Amino acid sequence: MYIGKTPTVGNFQVCDAISVVNGQAAYTLQVGGTNVAPESANHMLVSLNGVLQKPGSSFTISGSTMTFASNLATGDVIDFVQILGSTLDLGVPSDATVSTAKIVDGAVTSAKLASGAGGKIGQVVQAVKTDTFTSTSGSLTDITGMSAAITPSATSSKVLVKVVMHVGMTAADRYSVFQLVRGSTAISLGAASSSRSNASFAHVRVDANGSANEVETKTITFLDSPSTTSETTYKMQGLTQTDSSPSFTVNRSGGDADAAHGFRVASSITLMEVLA
Repeated sequence: MYIGKTPTVGNFQVCDAISVVNGQAAYTLQVGGTNVAPESANHMLVSLNGVLQKPGSSFTISGSTMTFASNLATGDVIDFVQILGSTLDLGVPSDATVSTAKIVDGAVTSAKLASGAGGKIGQVVQAVKTDTFTSTSGSLTDITGMSAAITPSATSSKVLVKVVMHVGMTAADRYSVFQLVRGSTAISLGAASSSRSNASFAHVRVDANGSANEVETKTITFLDSPSTTSETTYKMQGLTQTDSSPSFTVNRSGGDADAAHGFRVASSITLMEVLA
């Protein structure tokens, strides 16, 4: 806290060139055509005729006016006037002095980005499921381990959701249906059409030799607009056709043979905040 004028700190400026007027001692200081007022004569470097001048005795300062101890004459040259600001505090850094290493992680928000500089990835969250899952439910059921939560930094952010999931069926000629859900809202769905299942993806095990060993890879890439800064959970749900009581499987085949052709694979859900 200061009484009187708050110091200009860390703002080093070179004043505009000053033309000497014969018989004149006082000159106005400007930077970029705008008057500037140094803190004091001690916060200045002034060169006259190639000689640095002593603050207080060779020149004084009052506001934006610098006054030499005696009138200047034709032929005198004011080489430069540099304003130092306060050397006791960093204050506002000079231009081109702040490197990326000096910016604290997370200090630059999307609101500070220039127009057109969006599209940057703000954060990434991933859940990887390495165990297996099965379900005989004919209603949409949460798939354990296939969920992840993210907290967007701004309501204008989007969330890019990427799902890779490996599925199978325990019975031939039976289907399963899967939905990507944000909170309690299904997203990335096909258009509703009469009695057809509405899904993010679906799977049918076709009756054929070796189909019991089938593990099919399904993927989703969806750019969502949650419009929130609250924690938001994305998850996968699935259901199976109930005729003959089959199960859908995750990360294993329907037959799940205890052999080289009985597989164990990993699925994942990845969330990426895309800054506006």
